Amino acid sequence: MRNFTTRLLVVVLFLFSANTFGADKHRVTYTSKDDFETVKSAITDAITGQGLVINTTSHIGEMLERTGKDMGGAKQVFVKAESFEFCSASVSRMTMEADPHNIVFCPYIISVYVLPNEPKKTYISYRKPAPVGTRASRASLKEVEKLLRSIIEEALN
Repeated sequence: MRNFTTRLLVVVLFLFSANTFGADKHRVTYTSKDDFETVKSAITDAITGQGLVINTTSHIGEMLERTGKDMGGAKQVFVKAESFEFCSASVSRMTMEADPHNIVFCPYIISVYVLPNEPKKTYISYRKPAPVGTRASRASLKEVEKLLRSIIEEALN
């Protein structure tokens, strides 16, 4: 019972400290009132704090800004936007042992961004792994989402 109470308290605290903006079958998005740099730092600290290595930081906002004029785009899409690509040897192994075709779900990516019309709100988002394959495959892919969610929850608390 104590474990259940502790988990319930963590969930309640999370709901009060961070606003989950939206979830659909393809992505999950959270919001924070903290500025971009604070959220970015918290996300990268949460990733590395779990012993994971960030393989790539994609500067998507800068790329879109830099290439916008050449591509005929006049609209500013982001104030700032970066995505962090990483993997977990243990979770990835579990997903690929369940089904080698689950390789397509690795690496994992968490994006942090600010929109021009909402400069005081920072979004944090990840792509949901599709629950595909056998029961073992679907269970392992739930672990991927659990990892992504735990990183964001840690960062926002």
